[in-house]
Amino acid sequence: MKGFKNMAGKYNYFNILGVKVSAIAIDDACNFVKGAIADNTKTYVCVCPVSTIMECQKDERMMAVVNSAGLVTPDGMPVVWLGKIKGYKNISRVYGPDLISELCKISEGKGYKNYFYGCTPDVLDKLKQRLKDVFPGLLIAGMYSPPFRQLAKEEDDGVVKDINNVNPDIIWVGLGSPKQDIWMYEHRDRINAPVMVGVGAAFDFLAGTKPQAPKWMRDNGLEWLFRLVSEPKRLWKRYLIGNTLFIWYLLGELTRQRFRPGRK
Repeated sequence: MKGFKNMAGKYNYFNILGVKVSAIAIDDACNFVKGAIADNTKTYVCVCPVSTIMECQKDERMMAVVNSAGLVTPDGMPVVWLGKIKGYKNISRVYGPDLISELCKISEGKGYKNYFYGCTPDVLDKLKQRLKDVFPGLLIAGMYSPPFRQLAKEEDDGVVKDINNVNPDIIWVGLGSPKQDIWMYEHRDRINAPVMVGVGAAFDFLAGTKPQAPKWMRDNGLEWLFRLVSEPKRLWKRYLIGNTLFIWYLLGELTRQRFRPGRK
């Protein structure tokens, strides 16, 4: 297998507060993954909603992690709308649960082996059953539920060895951002899989252990409201403070561009 390769130049991207978001639709993301598997080149994909962009504002390392990804998908309608404003008319939301479903369908036909890293054993068991119900020919190479603490080096080495032994084509990482993005970045040269994809809460949604917003809310940028009502204690800072700061930062960037020296 070839070493890690940043394949970000394969697609156009647009800049949101320093984050390079790929100007793509879900078919492009699937083609990217298929290409990485065909080329046998290590890369990773960050699924990028507003909350990930805001994490990057707080942490320069996180900004470097996201911008080093092979693909940074527009997850969240505000990100899609900004892409359209910047001239990318064919961009559409690339949402973690949808991406898993589409690539499991493709995997079933092509024989790709999938590995799932994250969440609890109960969630993984339910996820496996639901995926097998929909995609009976899907090859699941393995699943691992990490403890809610940082793994010791010996433990992490063992997990990496176990993953490499089953030789997956796609590793789905469901740790939540920024943890999943940092995990992929730190393991990009150690895990011998062509592509890793960080998908946030997608395992819970597909397993049925967390409620998913209705499609009309997802399509109209209201998923944040549904999730806030569903998990107010955990998510109020992300959505009430984070979304407000996001708008404030965008307005600040617009003002700086407007009054930049040399502009008339």
